[in-house]
This record gives sequence, C-alpha cells and structure tokens, in this order.
Amino acid sequence: MRAALWLLALFAVAVAIALFAGNNQGTVTLFWPPYRVDLSLNLVLLLAFLAFAFLHAALGALAALFDLPRQALRWRAQQKERAVHASLLDSISHLLAGRFIRARKAAELSLAQEKSLRTGEQKLANSAQVRALAHLLAAESAQALQDRAAREEHLQQALAQAPARDTQETREGALMRAARWALQDRDPEAAMGWLQGLPQGAARRTLALRIKLKAARLSRHTGEALETARLLAKHRAFSPDAAHSIVRGLAADLLNDAHDIAQLQRAWESLEPAERAMPELAIHAAQRLTTLGGDAGLARDWLLPVWEQHDRLDDNLKVRLVVALEDGLDSIDPTWLARIEAAHRDNPRDATLQYLAAVACVKRQLWGKAQQLMGQAAVGLRDPGLHRNAWRALALLAEERGDPLAAEQAWKRAAND
Repeated sequence: MRAALWLLALFAVAVAIALFAGNNQGTVTLFWPPYRVDLSLNLVLLLAFLAFAFLHAALGALAALFDLPRQALRWRAQQKERAVHASLLDSISHLLAGRFIRARKAAELSLAQEKSLRTGEQKLANSAQVRALAHLLAAESAQALQDRAAREEHLQQALAQAPARDTQETREGALMRAARWALQDRDPEAAMGWLQGLPQGAARRTLALRIKLKAARLSRHTGEALETARLLAKHRAFSPDAAHSIVRGLAADLLNDAHDIAQLQRAWESLEPAERAMPELAIHAAQRLTTLGGDAGLARDWLLPVWEQHDRLDDNLKVRLVVALEDGLDSIDPTWLARIEAAHRDNPRDATLQYLAAVACVKRQLWGKAQQLMGQAAVGLRDPGLHRNAWRALALLAEERGDPLAAEQAWKRAAND
C-alpha cells in the first residue's frame, strides 16, 4: 500500500513538472559586459537545483571527514564495551559450568577493561551496575573456592558500587547472596544481619523468606521460623503437603521448647486455629502438657477438635489419641465419659475405642464391664503397645477378682508382646 502511494505521488510530481516546464516561456538574461546571455527559466532552475545538491553533498563529505576522529574514538569505545560485556558473559558461563578460577579471572578482567574505558573520554552508561555485577561474580567464585577474604573484599566493593536508586536491585541481590554465603558458613546470625539490610518489600520476597527460614531454624529461633514458614505457605512457595509438614514440624518444635506449663500455654495460643486443628499437633501438645504435670481437663479441651474427627483418623493417629486421653482418665468428667461411650456405641467393633472405654470403666471401678471390653479389645488390637497394656490390665483385673490362673496367663501374654 505504501509503495502504491509513493508511485502515485511520483506520477503527480512528474505531471506537475511537465505542465509547468512545458508551458513556461520565461527566460533569464545575464548581462556580462560586453556579453549578454539568455537562458530559459527551466534551465536556470535545473542548474540551481544541481548546484544546491552539489553543495549539500560537499558539505556532508567535509563533515564526515572532520568527524572521522570522533567516529574512531567511538568505535574503540564500543569495542571496549563489547569486551567488558563479553568478559561478564564468560564469567557467568564459567561459574555455571563450575570452573570457578576461570570465572573469577573473567570477572576481574571485566573490571580491568571497564576501568580502562572509564579513564578514557567515554564510559559505560551503566558502569556502576556492571562493576557491581562483576564484583558479585568474583565473590561467588571466591566463595566456591573457599577464599573468604577475597569474597568479603569483592562483596564490599559490590555494595559500594550499588548505592544508587538505579542499582537498587543489584544491591538487594548482593545482600541476599551475602546471606546465603553466611548460611553456607553456618553463621545464621550473620545471615539475619544481611537480610535486615533489605528494604521491606524485598525482605518479603520468596527468596529472602527462604533464606530467613533456614537462618531462623539454624539459630533455633523457632517462633520466627514458624512465622516465616506461614508467609512462605501463603506465597505458595511450597507444595501444600510440604507447607503442611514444615509448619507442623516447626509448631511441634515450638511446643517442645516450652519448659513449663505457662510457656506451653503461650506457645499453644500463639498457633493459628488451622494449626491447632492439626491432629498431630493437638495430640503432641496434650502429651506435652501431661508430661509437664498440667491440667488433664485442659489437655482434653485441646484434644476435643481431634476427637470430633476420630473416625477419619488413620490407625496411628487414633492410637496416639487414645494414649493421650488415657493419661488423663483419672479425672475424666461425665461429658467426656459420655463422648467415649457414644463413640464406642457407634463403632462397637473398633478395638481402639473398646480399649479406651475399658480403661474408663477401670478408672470408675466398673470391673465387670471393664473385663468384657478389655477382653474384646485385647483380641482385636494391632498396636503392640496397646495390646501389651490390654493384657496387663486383664492381669490386674484377674488379680482384683481373685483369679490367679487367669492373671498368670494374662501376664504371660503381656510379657510375650
């Protein structure tokens, strides 16, 4: 379409020139005593156009001639710029390939080339960023070579070259790399110190949070590690299963760090509702509370959300739940007793619930019902610990009713398990 328009315009110009030149009868007379020269107006216009074109071309040629030194200088500067960038690319390639000595030399060569370019009349537009990146590459290579002195020197140079706003991203990257190097040196406090130098927005990025999580776990700051893991889970930095496992493990560590009942209660209350609803955490917290001599009623309150979903628990968790409830059956209230009886009534063939109901009957001194339920549970239990406890309880019940033969057989079964 554009070519067609240019062709039409060319035809229009040709027609206009033909109409003007064909009917133009004007002349131009030049008086040069004693001569007189008569020229047609068309010829004069053509000569004027040719003179203008010649003058324009001559001036352009002179300008190009006088501009040759500047062009040569710019060409040399471009060659040096290309050499700087080529050295940077070589350093990155060697670093990725594991050739750390060559990567370090290439980065230092890039710095030397950039310095020579800077001492001339021209310099790189992003020279500060190039220097910072070259120092970072050299520091990364030095870290791989376990040359900490060179690493620290290049790191400080990189931070010094990246203070401005246009190199802010480079500075943030340098701080994150420094934090990762500190983690590799098993120095979590130094890693946290480097991360504190990040702006607020950069500190909440996934990479920074991952580093912070590792540093907090390594330094045993469980609360901070748990909070960081929650943020990473919200950012979907882990798969749902991995996030669930990490948060659960850190929450369990937080509960384990409590050395008295008050600390344990504060740790439990600091957990989010979704975390307190995790069966593993609730059971662990209740057992931890019982170990510290806490209130059994409070432990049962923590276990209530887990108990309400006991029919959906796997066998291992159900056994752990029963063991956690068994520890506090001495002070069981009628409400919980009704819950246990209702669960056993709804699932009469569940050996684990039979065992729990039998233990509750033992605590209330209902010997006959306890004997019946415990005998049924001892046959169906698969967990070795509960199976052994069931036969031990049967032995004690037999002794209670004065049946030494049955007690001896029950003790043998408990010992064989």
